[in-house]
Amino acid sequence: MCDVTCGIQVKILLLNQTFYPDVVSTGQHLSELASILVKRGHSVTVVTGRQAYDNRQVTFAARENWGGVEIFRVYSTGYRKKTKWRRVLDFGTFIFSCCARLAMLPRHDVVVALTTPPLISFIGAWRARLWRSRFCYWVMDFNPDEAIAAGWMRAESAPARILERMSRFSLREADCNVALDRFMRDRIAAKGIASEKIAVIPPWSHDDNVCFDSVGRGRFRKAHGLEGKFVVMYSGNHSPVHPLDTLLEAAEKLRDNPEIVFCFVGGGSGFERVKQWARDGKGNALCFPYQPLEQLGASLSAADAHVVVMGDRFVGLVHPCKIYNILRIGSPVLYIGPEPSHVSEILMQVNGALPFGRASHGDVSQVIQDILRLKESGVRASREKGPPLAAQFSREKLLPQLVKVLEATGKQKTETGKVEIKC
Repeated sequence: MCDVTCGIQVKILLLNQTFYPDVVSTGQHLSELASILVKRGHSVTVVTGRQAYDNRQVTFAARENWGGVEIFRVYSTGYRKKTKWRRVLDFGTFIFSCCARLAMLPRHDVVVALTTPPLISFIGAWRARLWRSRFCYWVMDFNPDEAIAAGWMRAESAPARILERMSRFSLREADCNVALDRFMRDRIAAKGIASEKIAVIPPWSHDDNVCFDSVGRGRFRKAHGLEGKFVVMYSGNHSPVHPLDTLLEAAEKLRDNPEIVFCFVGGGSGFERVKQWARDGKGNALCFPYQPLEQLGASLSAADAHVVVMGDRFVGLVHPCKIYNILRIGSPVLYIGPEPSHVSEILMQVNGALPFGRASHGDVSQVIQDILRLKESGVRASREKGPPLAAQFSREKLLPQLVKVLEATGKQKTETGKVEIKC
């Protein structure tokens, strides 16, 4: 996969608010894509944000060459998630700064836009149209549908209608829309997008950094007083699309069981609420920020059961990519959410190779029953490569598929000099 096999150097522009060295998932996946594209002989430019996504005190260099990837980091305000209007201001200033930077860049053959901030794809689609370049829309989450489902805006409101038009423009302009699962594919198709313009490519696990780490597990548990405990971990984004109320209520009811500890790792708009809940002593719980990629395997391995949560209204709008790293370390899983969903389908495919539990939102008694059952089973994450199913979501399998979407068909240019992309 890392060999330079392309006869033509393609100039590729990547747009997203997070990128290396940020630890947010979309930034990590985009960084891995950029790195492999450079190794395959392409010219890669990234326009991204200067401030760390979940730590606005951290500011990165305005310009950097990272392993051959040319990075331009632009300004945005740093209010992040305090109030809705301030969050909109953050997005707005980033998009304005991004447009200013794009105006100064030379033409690229392919423009790839993700979804942070929402509908940055609209800017990417217009830039590609003006350059007469190809456009790829990597749909990491689906807005404004997600915002409407979360109750952040009304479907019939003027902003929602405007954003819907922008979203449809991005989808129509794209030579390929990359959906993360079949449920997202169906959401995109429902907007009138032809099936041949949609590719389903899940975001891959972090193979080099995530596998069961017995040494790291012991070190993490000792450092945080978790030795001898059954650790239930939720690691990732804390937000309304992943409602944690059922898990928190179960943790409160298990508060008098000193053998069970709940760990919440990550960030997001709902993380402060969880930290306050823990400070109030409502459950045996510890909270940690997002872990650096090189320490992710250790923190994930420290858990005895991992929790994956999907809001009832968000199937096909967001994607539970944390499940892939959980499969890598071979940890038991507790899923709280609707069925069918991408997670429930994966758990059905595990076929006994991995202990798991399933519960609906609000079914606190089932969550407690599953936690106690997993605890009594004595099963711990101990496989170096996880169950066989993990290989289906590995970087080795999935990253080449995405690269093929971005590279020229047959590595040839059309008469207009554009790169042919087949989805």
